[in-house]
Amino acid sequence: MKRLAFLVPLFFLVLAVPVRALQVTDDRGVTVTFEQSPQRIVSLLPSLTESVCELGQCHRLVGVDRYSNYPDSVKRLTVVGGGIDPNIEMIVALKPDVVLMATSSRGGERLRALGLRVVALEPKTHADVQRVILKLGQLLEVGDAARIWRTIDAGVSAAAQSLPAGTRGTRVYFEVNPGPYAAGESSFIGETLTRLGVKNIVPARLGPFPKLNPEYIVRANPDLIMIGQRSADGLQVRPGWQGIRALREQRVCIFPTEEANVLVRPGPRMAEGARLMARCLTGKAPGSPAAVMGPKP
Repeated sequence: MKRLAFLVPLFFLVLAVPVRALQVTDDRGVTVTFEQSPQRIVSLLPSLTESVCELGQCHRLVGVDRYSNYPDSVKRLTVVGGGIDPNIEMIVALKPDVVLMATSSRGGERLRALGLRVVALEPKTHADVQRVILKLGQLLEVGDAARIWRTIDAGVSAAAQSLPAGTRGTRVYFEVNPGPYAAGESSFIGETLTRLGVKNIVPARLGPFPKLNPEYIVRANPDLIMIGQRSADGLQVRPGWQGIRALREQRVCIFPTEEANVLVRPGPRMAEGARLMARCLTGKAPGSPAAVMGPKP
């Protein structure tokens, strides 16, 4: 009986010990604690949405931003605004276990004040993409998240190896969106271009995605321009641009919106983006996902 009397309080003591909490430190340096892996997720950044799905956890998403449109299954989810204008009331109504957003997104403090857990992750480089995928793998308790990065990395390397020697050193201008905002050497797009063996006309010292003076691009005189369809309207009539070598020789790759989305999202489809760039560099217009204007005959 004495032994039983000793075991009873010990049994209840064991029951009182909390399950080991799940802790994730985000890109703000803030550690967020969860009792268990979140089952209801709102994502306010397309690259994070795609990463969650690539980890096989698309079913946990209950809401996304207006730009999250891949894979197709997320198009059926509740749209809760965007990173700069999130619909706070709608997000709260979805009762998420976590809200994923960029560090530059708005509304994070208000969401936290309303009792929601927020994890801010914003990949800008290849190393960032790898880190974010691993961080999401930790948060969602996915065992081999590193496998996704290995696949991306191998895909980018394969795209680089597919290019002929003649493309090396091509001086490229990649426009992200009107402004003009460009992809600099230090961005994930710039790092992909470097791995493809070409020269980005926007140096790392200007930042990942700098807003440029259009005259800078005219003076840099790129051999090739990569640009999305939404930004390409009026390209020929930009002041001074008629003299740029890429326009004179009609070496401009105009990517339709769907392909442009692939190129500008730092996530699981980066290898596909590298293949799009490689096709552009080789001028393979027939069957190419990008609309390529090749050299004049």
